[in-house]
Amino acid sequence: MSKNFKTSIGGQAVLEGVMMRGVRKSAMAVRKPDKTIHLEEWDNKTPSKISKVPFIRGIFTFIASLVDGYKCLMKSAEISTEGIEDEEPQSKFEKWLDEKCGESLMKVVMVISSILGFGIAIGLFMFLPAWLVGLMRDFVPRWGLSLVEGLIKIVIFVAYLALCAQIPDMKRLFQYHGAEHKTIFCYEAGEELTVENVRKQRRFHPRCGTSFLVIVLILSILIFSVVTWSNPFVRTVLKIALLPVVVGIAYELIRLAGRYDNLFTRIISFPGLQIQRITTNEPDDDQIEVAIASMKPVLPEVEGEDKW
Repeated sequence: MSKNFKTSIGGQAVLEGVMMRGVRKSAMAVRKPDKTIHLEEWDNKTPSKISKVPFIRGIFTFIASLVDGYKCLMKSAEISTEGIEDEEPQSKFEKWLDEKCGESLMKVVMVISSILGFGIAIGLFMFLPAWLVGLMRDFVPRWGLSLVEGLIKIVIFVAYLALCAQIPDMKRLFQYHGAEHKTIFCYEAGEELTVENVRKQRRFHPRCGTSFLVIVLILSILIFSVVTWSNPFVRTVLKIALLPVVVGIAYELIRLAGRYDNLFTRIISFPGLQIQRITTNEPDDDQIEVAIASMKPVLPEVEGEDKW
């Protein structure tokens, strides 16, 4: 494997574990309460032709990542708490719900929580900045409104991540995030996947989802500047409609950043790499072991098949 090899294998931190997605297979490894590692593997779906078209493929990849990532998070939550009994006994109502609904209730709860989460995200990163900018339209020139709105989004985004980083469970999640990056770097370096070799790698990766979101935020400032409607609601709806365009361009930029190392890619990667100082932490050896376990099943049988 060449020194400049870049893999298309990507991953995601989950609760007490890591999910890796390769060319043909995906795998998720989760540390159980008894300290053993639970490993699941599955074949990837064959991508359609349209999902390979530049700029359009970014939209498909983004949606697929959200869906698969959410499923893995929910599954890892079950596995990482397996065998742990609640300190408080179930009430009669809770027992009745569990007996009558069981997994069906959990699926409904998952759907409702997803909708609520999406709604909160839209409110926090779309409607709130638009409303705040609406209050400033008498003091800020029209051409500067989108710039101010974009800066507000970035401040909210960074503040949100910084607050999340203070939660103990999120700190562990960010450690697994660091373990995921280090494991991919170790593989790209052509070194054997051992705890010792992975530990010495960097934890900031240019193809990280955090970097992608930062690029989306920056691009939105530029692209949304053409939306000059004074009505906050109309302006927000139009920006939601333009989101696929932003996502498509951002994905192509993140692909460039992951494949090449030059002045341009360093510039577009720099903001995301700095935010990763919040979203990744140094993992311990047990967490690195889990990341390695999720990486090995997705490695290609044919060398170079996963070249980025």
